[in-house]
Amino acid sequence: MGVLVGKKAPEFKSSAVLNGTEIVSDFSLNQYLGNKYVVLFFYPKDFTFVCPTELHAFQEKLAEFESRNCAVVACSTDTEQSHWGWLQMPKSNGGIKGITYPVVADTNKTISYNYDVLAGDFFTDENGMLQASGELIAYRGLFLIDKAGIVQHQLVNNLPLGRNVDEALRILDALIFNEENGEACPANWNSGKTGLKATHEGIADYLSKN
Repeated sequence: MGVLVGKKAPEFKSSAVLNGTEIVSDFSLNQYLGNKYVVLFFYPKDFTFVCPTELHAFQEKLAEFESRNCAVVACSTDTEQSHWGWLQMPKSNGGIKGITYPVVADTNKTISYNYDVLAGDFFTDENGMLQASGELIAYRGLFLIDKAGIVQHQLVNNLPLGRNVDEALRILDALIFNEENGEACPANWNSGKTGLKATHEGIADYLSKN
């Protein structure tokens, strides 16, 4: 599927852990349609090393996302029981206790596959046996989905490369600014800065002032 920007975010219904304690079997992004932006991010594995730094970093900024009417949702190919166990482990021991946003279980790997962030390949060999090369886990994908369910931004990092949560907030601010003002956001734009009109005159005026 490759680039999802400009397309409807793939739908799914899956098990998830809510508020760090409650396991549900039918979590879906459809609950946010028409009401909230969504930052959906994938991470490779529970009980690992880079992953808890990212999950805690999103939690630390969760109030800022929520103040912009944006839900944060995490997802990996681990089971909901694995998520729940990791959520009970203190941060000091490498756990993610204290995470309150939903953590989705993509146990059958279809969500990661449909968002095109599934690492590794699977195929049928000459004997008709299903085989896999590499671990079938998620790359560090991140998707900003607007209130209409359309992907407006995506980022995919390789497994060792952690993401910048402030950049996710900046892109969310840029989307909101564009929707509210109808102006584009130039390079290195941050909230509070001016945008530019997508015309020859607009870019000339912006460049002359910056």
